[in-house]
Amino acid sequence: MTTEVVHEHADVRSLAGHSRRPRIGRGLAWLMLGVLLIVSLFPFYWAFRTAISDNGLLLSGEQTMAPIGPTTFNFERVLGLEPLASGGTATFDFWQILFNTVLVATFITIGQVWFSAMAAYAFARLKWKGRDSVFYIYLSGLMIPPIITLIPNFILIRNLDLINTYTGIILPFFLMTPFAVFFLRQFFLGINRNIEEAAFIDGAGHFAVFFRVILPMAAAPMFTLGILTYITAWNEFLWPLVVGREETKRVFTVALNIFTSQLPGSSPDWTGLMAAAMLSAAPVIALFLIFGRRVVDSIQFSGIK
Repeated sequence: MTTEVVHEHADVRSLAGHSRRPRIGRGLAWLMLGVLLIVSLFPFYWAFRTAISDNGLLLSGEQTMAPIGPTTFNFERVLGLEPLASGGTATFDFWQILFNTVLVATFITIGQVWFSAMAAYAFARLKWKGRDSVFYIYLSGLMIPPIITLIPNFILIRNLDLINTYTGIILPFFLMTPFAVFFLRQFFLGINRNIEEAAFIDGAGHFAVFFRVILPMAAAPMFTLGILTYITAWNEFLWPLVVGREETKRVFTVALNIFTSQLPGSSPDWTGLMAAAMLSAAPVIALFLIFGRRVVDSIQFSGIK
């Protein structure tokens, strides 16, 4: 009898020890997650803190974690409600730059999603000689750094007389990309072929199947690809810098450089730069906050790890 009691107490202690261990592990996991979250969000806080600080006090005053001389003056300058910089040579037409960026990102997104969907359908559902070999050769483009294609693309755009035009900025990104084709092809491969065969029996051709069957079913991954493409196009810097140098064709990433073009001897306009950066990042941050969960779910469903 005593032995049974001892065993029961031992079992209870063992269960208690096992229950404590998962709690400790979960607590450490949450602690690590909290630390990573703080580290990830701290640059955004620091940019916002700088944006609402007074530039003169920021450069000459004591540095603290809190904003120094909190003010909305920097955002008013960026939005054109106040002079941009006293004694500076920089100009920042926020609404023109916003129009340029939205226009460029929208057309790039429409072109990439549309042409990538057609290419992905050809690689996933059509049978033709050398299909897989062509696909893998095309996919190898993911390993080519964009800087390698910069000069050939620039020479082509210059010969077409498209420098400082919206077309010149958009054209190299307008057609399909290896990632976009691969992303949609993964989804198309998972579509049941019986659906296509039923459409073929009803007399539909490949174009009818693509437009009436495949595209409606692929609405979710195409939307996800559109979000990812739009964010990438919005953040593109090097190509718009090379091709769209005129003030009327600047996008946000290029226009932010104007805050470093102050007169010699003047202090950098860090507060204006951070205010402009916050305003330029706000649309894509809002876009991802709204549709971020949908993007993650679509990536998992498409089989991309």
